[in-house]
Amino acid sequence: MSTIDRLSREMDEVRATADGRALVELAKGVLVERLRCGPAQAAEQLALLAEQAGITQLTLAVEIINEVSGDTLTAVPDEPSRTTAVRLRTAESGALGADDTQAVAQSLFTHALAPLGASAVAIWSAGSDASLTLAGHAGFEPGEASRWHYVPPGVSTPARRALVERDAVWIVDLDESGLPSIGPGLPGRVAVPAGTGGRIAGVLEICWPAPLAPQSLSVHKQVEALAQLCAATLDSTAAPNLARAPSELVDLADGLLDPALVLGPEISPDGTIADFRVHHVNRGFVDLAGRPRSAIAGKSLLEAYPLASAEGNLFDKIEHVHATGESFRAERMTLAALIDEVPLTVAASVSITRHGALVLVVWRAQDETARLANLLQHAQRLGRVGGFEEERHSGRIMWNSQLYALYGLAPGTDPVPLAEIAAHAHPDDVLSLNGFVHNVLRDRQQASTAFRLQRPDGVTRHVRVIAEPVLDSQGELLAVRGAYQDVSAQHWTEVALSATQDQLAITEQESLERNTLTLQLQQVIMPPTHPTIDAFGLRVAVRYRPAAQEELVGGDWYDAVVLPTKQILVSVGDITGHGIKGATGMVVLRNALRGLAATGAGPAQLLTWLNLVAHHLSDNIIATAICGLYDPHTRVLRWARAGHLPPVLIRDGDAELLPMLRGVLLGALAEPSYEEGQLQLEPGDTLLLYTDGLVERRDVPLDDCLDHLCEAARTPASNLDELLDHLLAHGESNTDDDTCVVGVQLP
Repeated sequence: MSTIDRLSREMDEVRATADGRALVELAKGVLVERLRCGPAQAAEQLALLAEQAGITQLTLAVEIINEVSGDTLTAVPDEPSRTTAVRLRTAESGALGADDTQAVAQSLFTHALAPLGASAVAIWSAGSDASLTLAGHAGFEPGEASRWHYVPPGVSTPARRALVERDAVWIVDLDESGLPSIGPGLPGRVAVPAGTGGRIAGVLEICWPAPLAPQSLSVHKQVEALAQLCAATLDSTAAPNLARAPSELVDLADGLLDPALVLGPEISPDGTIADFRVHHVNRGFVDLAGRPRSAIAGKSLLEAYPLASAEGNLFDKIEHVHATGESFRAERMTLAALIDEVPLTVAASVSITRHGALVLVVWRAQDETARLANLLQHAQRLGRVGGFEEERHSGRIMWNSQLYALYGLAPGTDPVPLAEIAAHAHPDDVLSLNGFVHNVLRDRQQASTAFRLQRPDGVTRHVRVIAEPVLDSQGELLAVRGAYQDVSAQHWTEVALSATQDQLAITEQESLERNTLTLQLQQVIMPPTHPTIDAFGLRVAVRYRPAAQEELVGGDWYDAVVLPTKQILVSVGDITGHGIKGATGMVVLRNALRGLAATGAGPAQLLTWLNLVAHHLSDNIIATAICGLYDPHTRVLRWARAGHLPPVLIRDGDAELLPMLRGVLLGALAEPSYEEGQLQLEPGDTLLLYTDGLVERRDVPLDDCLDHLCEAARTPASNLDELLDHLLAHGESNTDDDTCVVGVQLP
């Protein structure tokens, strides 16, 4: 035995050395990444830093790992010593490098628990039936582990309590607690559940040789951290991908005659259970709310059954079974669902079991007759239906609760006989109600009618009543059965709909008249074609195309006129807005520019004055414009722009844009300044002024649109009219806006 003990001690020393070496190597890797150096330089740096700090390389390695890890393993309050951190990190290294749970137990005991005064440790694996299996141990007497290899379900031990309660169980003296467990003679105990993702994979049980005194918060935190180290080794059944349930579990669910759901956990970022996903719905499934299987499959549990989250309801039971593996069965449990936002409760026998990382839920609804009555009651309430029955000979009348509410009467008040219904109706409806009563009670025929019910509280409800006689074999009247339905909401909806339709018809007619007026106004002032002007050797031609949709007509304008000064005014503009507002704004600016031009002022000054009209003397007009004045003596065209696209000059078969002179939109600022440019026209030159409706596209940059216009303008044409027609025909604009183009040509 001495040889075996010696070899065992030597193996423990080798493992401890290897665990410490792994931490040092990990710290070297951190230095390689942080210092951008090689492994040899990292080893030298680690040795140098440890020597300068007066600590071992292992202690320094642990401090480096703690700094970069960001976990809470060594973040234990009340004991921030380097020794504690080294012990915990060494235990972690040994556990992560262990081949099995037995090696994990030995590493935890050697590096972390023995220094705490513990004399033994046991790691229990939790089965799917809530049984416990001893997966790893250290420090117990020979033969003790074999006696406690398996703990069947239902046996209360410290580990079982930790599993079921899902919390650490601290026991001062095991003998006084009356709980059996491994290691008699070791009275101090703590059992801590170990698990991840809301599922407890097992329990870490630590034993002390004497009754356990109250431990510091530091020890509590260390024990919890060590339990989490055990979870990764124990949790071998928690598959990382639960997109599909195992085929054997699906076959098991489909083989059941009762409704069954296969659920998988959905883990929140903090590691807790957020919900359960429905991975499979069996063939015998009958939904509590009457929905088909397809309406449940793939949804989350709380999405399909929001009321399952109520305290003590289905969700809590499923979460407990998933966490502990302890099955749940109830012969009678109240399940809740929603039908059209109305709660519905159903009594059912329920079974919940865990299978690996999945949960199987099976139920069987009870009291089917009561369930159907409950459904009927909800349907009557949702449909605002109240039922009645009158026995003809005894005079007994039965109303349900909905009918009392409809009449505005307290339950237990004497019901209103069918023959007296007219006394509770609007006077205008009495005649039709008398006919209804006569058809039912005298002619013994089924009948229905609508009337206005006047309640004692002054409220008037629109009601439809239907009744049918119950006759014996000789045709004698035995009873009358029927129902009232509150159709007030439907009535007022129909009234509102009718009023809305009338208003819509009026609005459409008004809109049509406005559009027609706008189009007529624009066609009078801005005809689609304009006679070509030939004056002083200059030819001016115009083309105008209104918007395709009448309601968008009204924004663009143009003008070409010989002034008293013998100069020729050419201009184009575009008003924001459409319809009447756009058309009237166009008239204001066009006529104002004509009047201002008679003063002999230059284009920049004309735009400055026109801005005053737009900004101060009109109803917030915003517009772009180009104004040009041609002097036939000098053949110079002076021009200015207010936020408008620049003109295109066609000369010697080439076409290019004129400079973008400075000038903001008309009406945008109170006192803007406008830059004026000059262009010396040469024989054969053609100048194009246009609005954005000729060039703009929603899906193309504006610069590309202008390049396309210049390309189209280079097409040879026999005369000015042919050129303008070509530009309109081949324009690629898709904004459905007005289009205006003015051509100025010096033959």
